[in-house]
Amino acid sequence: MAERIDDETIAYVSILAKLELSSEEKEQAKKDMGRMLDYIDKLNELDTEGVEPMSHVFPAQNVFREDVVTNGDGSESTLMNVPARKDNMFVVPKTFE
Repeated sequence: MAERIDDETIAYVSILAKLELSSEEKEQAKKDMGRMLDYIDKLNELDTEGVEPMSHVFPAQNVFREDVVTNGDGSESTLMNVPARKDNMFVVPKTFE
């Protein structure tokens, strides 16, 4: 494991994350961050020449659709049970003057 994470880096990251770490937690964080960087280095060894970048894991073509009303809005059946209505709208009490 490469020793690329020093105490100042851990202190800075803990300030950014608003964490108070004990000395044991700081040492563990250094080890964890070092392992993460080692894994990234390992991924950088892969030959990605000619691999097209992707934005989604699953193929997605034109995820938008036409906004078509199929069953109506049901406003008449909704308004049948209201205590007061006016011009196809609910009448509610005023909340402020």
